[in-house]
Amino acid sequence: LLDSDVPIVSNQICYSLLDQRAAGAMTELCLERGVKILAFGTLAGGFLTERWLGADEPSMEELTTWSQMKYKRFIDVAGGWAPFQGVLEAVSAASRRLDVSMANVACRYILESPAVGGVIVGARLGRSAHIGDTLGLFDFELDDRSRAAIQGGVAGLDPVPGDCGDEYRRPPFLTAAGDLSDHFEAMPSPYPVEEGPGPRRSRASSGTVWEDLAGFSRAIRKGDRIFVSGTTATHRDRIIGGDDPTSQANFCLDKIEGAIQSLGGSLDDIVRTRIYVAEPAVAEAVSRVHGARLGHLRPANTLVQAGLIGDGYLVEMEAEAVVDG
Repeated sequence: LLDSDVPIVSNQICYSLLDQRAAGAMTELCLERGVKILAFGTLAGGFLTERWLGADEPSMEELTTWSQMKYKRFIDVAGGWAPFQGVLEAVSAASRRLDVSMANVACRYILESPAVGGVIVGARLGRSAHIGDTLGLFDFELDDRSRAAIQGGVAGLDPVPGDCGDEYRRPPFLTAAGDLSDHFEAMPSPYPVEEGPGPRRSRASSGTVWEDLAGFSRAIRKGDRIFVSGTTATHRDRIIGGDDPTSQANFCLDKIEGAIQSLGGSLDDIVRTRIYVAEPAVAEAVSRVHGARLGHLRPANTLVQAGLIGDGYLVEMEAEAVVDG
């Protein structure tokens, strides 16, 4: 979107002492492009407060809010209750030294992080708004000693898996229910699917003008095999990614992933990819995207230079997948 003339000023993502995914590539991108991070989940459903310091680990059945159930799953994937207590101890020491609440320390740490424009502190109006305490965020700054101690506690956690937002995209789903059942009765298909023609055959369409014009499908499934057509960074009648090969390549793979999901597979089912680049100068950038997204699979791959049809297209990709079972 940043390379597609969409003016983005902020990105609202989960970011806390417990969940440091935003501290890496997302922060670098936001600093480079002048986008501010709006951090939610900074108190991890209230877990980063005095209430849980030194407390016994609660079971899911003992938790009373969706936020608590959600962020308990974050704690579990980050290494469990014992290393999480190490973070709470570091936050508690800083709160005593600075004479502020643990909530203030946890929020201030994120608020002082690069690219962060603000934090969103959840409230249960009439029950636990904590407005007065939250306003205290603007009355102090963290000292170097406190920051170093907190960083030491955070270093004892395992990284939350995936990228920003993956808690809603792919397993392990870090939601209150541990899946998406609280959000959907059934996961919607990214693209519409039609059956046939013929037995054990279905097709998905992404709605680009070329599909109707040339009479092809974005992807076809026949039995356990899925074949994805040559895919460019096209959304309806516009190019996504501008003149940036990295952005175009990522959008191509997003569309490929959506097509495979629509036909009952996943990105991990890919066994072959073919990449066509308009000029050799963009090959490395495109290859790096392929490596970042598919390197764990090491599919068979071909990369060639080709004269792509249409103005502005830098890369086209196709893929084949085999769905086990």
